[in-house]
Amino acid sequence: MSGLLDLINSPMGKQLISGVSGQTGQSESKTADVLSMAMPLLMGAMKKNAASPGGAQGLMNALSSKHDGSILNDLGGLFGGGVDQSVMDDGAGILGHVFGQKQPQVENALSSKTGIDAGSVGQILKIAAPILLGFLGKQTRQQNVSSPDALSGLLGGLMGGNSAANKQQSLIESFLDSDGDGSVIDDLAGMVLSGGGQKKGGLGGLLGGLFGK
Repeated sequence: MSGLLDLINSPMGKQLISGVSGQTGQSESKTADVLSMAMPLLMGAMKKNAASPGGAQGLMNALSSKHDGSILNDLGGLFGGGVDQSVMDDGAGILGHVFGQKQPQVENALSSKTGIDAGSVGQILKIAAPILLGFLGKQTRQQNVSSPDALSGLLGGLMGGNSAANKQQSLIESFLDSDGDGSVIDDLAGMVLSGGGQKKGGLGGLLGGLFGK
């Protein structure tokens, strides 16, 4: 099992959960719930953005400069005295770029599924986004990814290349492209935002399982 699942189920992933929990004042189990749902959503949104040449190049530029993976080298330091405001601002910028005007919908959907208020969900996303980009930056180096096509392949691989993951990806795309009537959120919640329930297969179920749901 590779990619996102490795990140989240690793000692670094546990450190991430603990650190974000301490930063936001939410329990580790609730924080884990949000992260297990938010990570594939963020990855799916990045994959969607990278489908255009401009979006892919922009992501490549970010991964080759600011988000090179160095943030992962000292998560203890990152969370030790509280997450630096520059990291939070960076996360806010990433979320704005990736989700655009759909960001409140994403936060509200995650809030309704986890019982954490949308403001705290937003805080968790701001911390998770730079760390996820750092993880991607590290992966691009390890795998010598140097073209937009290769980047898209990397993102797809990290999300899982099976049909369940592809179905989830299409739901993520329809969610991000929706007209805001809320109906697609229900579909997405059933597939990606659920660690249990009727859909246990695929990335969402695996992430939920890894977080002990």
